[in-house]
Amino acid sequence: MNMADVRIAVLVPCYNEEAAVGTVVADFRKALPAAKIFVYDNNSKDRTIAVAGEAGAEVRSERHQGKGHVVRRMFADIDADVYVLVDGDATYDAPSAPRMVEKLLSEHLDMVVGFRVDQSAAAYRPGHRTGNWMLTSFLSSVFGETFKDILSGYRVFSRRFVKSFPVLSDGFEIETELSVHALELALPVAEFETAYYARPEGSFSKLNTWRDGFRILGTILKLYRSEKPLRFFTAIGIFLMLVSIGLAIPIVVTFLEEGVVPRLPTAVLSMGLMIVGVLSVSSGLVLDTVTRGRREMKLLAYLSQPPLGKN
Repeated sequence: MNMADVRIAVLVPCYNEEAAVGTVVADFRKALPAAKIFVYDNNSKDRTIAVAGEAGAEVRSERHQGKGHVVRRMFADIDADVYVLVDGDATYDAPSAPRMVEKLLSEHLDMVVGFRVDQSAAAYRPGHRTGNWMLTSFLSSVFGETFKDILSGYRVFSRRFVKSFPVLSDGFEIETELSVHALELALPVAEFETAYYARPEGSFSKLNTWRDGFRILGTILKLYRSEKPLRFFTAIGIFLMLVSIGLAIPIVVTFLEEGVVPRLPTAVLSMGLMIVGVLSVSSGLVLDTVTRGRREMKLLAYLSQPPLGKN
C-alpha cells in the first residue's frame, strides 16, 4: 500500500520538554509532511505547550500524570491509519520514520519498534543500557525472543493494534506492556535500527534508573502472572511441595524406624505447605482457562478492526 494513501498521525507525549519539542515537531513535519502531529502535554511547568503550538503541532493535554495515561488518551482520541509514537526529547531520528512506516505497510505489520543505536556516549547511560538488557533478556525468556529493545519509545503502529490495545499501565511501563501485548497475540511485528541521540542542552530525562527499572520489572512479573498463570502458580506450587517433602522425610523415616511421630509442629507445617502447593497448582489451572478466554477476547477485538486498505 502506498504511504501517500494512508492517514498518518505522529503522537508526541511531553512533560517539561520546552527545549526539545519544537525540534521534534519541525523534524517530523519535514520527514512526514502529510502527517498530522499531535503533542499531548502532561502537566508541564515550562513553555512546552507554547513551543509546540508555535512549531505547528496540534496541542492537547492529559491531566493524569504518567506516560501510560498519556498514551491511553492518545490512542483513544486520535483516528488514523498509521500511528507514529515518539518521545518529545529530540533523541530519536525523524528521518527514519518514513522507512519505518514503509516497512509496516509493505510487510503488513502491526508494530515496528525503533531499535536504538546510540550516536554518542551521552545518549545512552550505562545504567539504562544495563537495565534495558536485563529486562529484554527476562522478557525474551518468558514470552519468546522477538525484541532486542523493549524500552524504545519510538514505535509505529497499525490502526488495528492501537484500537484493540487495552492500556493498563500508568507510567514508563507502557513500552513493556506494548511489547507483551504483541507477543501474547502473536502479532506481526519487527524492529528497525534507528539512530539515538543525546538530549539537547536544557532537556533533562524524567527516568530514574532504579525506580523505573523496578517498576518495569514489576510490570513484567504481573504480566507473567496474568498471562502465564499455569507456569507461574505451578512453579510456586512445586517449590512449596519440595519444601514440604524435605521437612517430611526425616519425620517419616523416624516413624518407620521407631513408630512415633517426632516434631509434631514440623509435621503440621509440612502438611500445610503441601496443601498450599496443591492449591497453587489448582489455581493456576483455573486461571489458565480464564486467561485463555481473555486472550480470545483481545484477539476478537483486534480482528474486529479492518486491515489497512479495507476500511
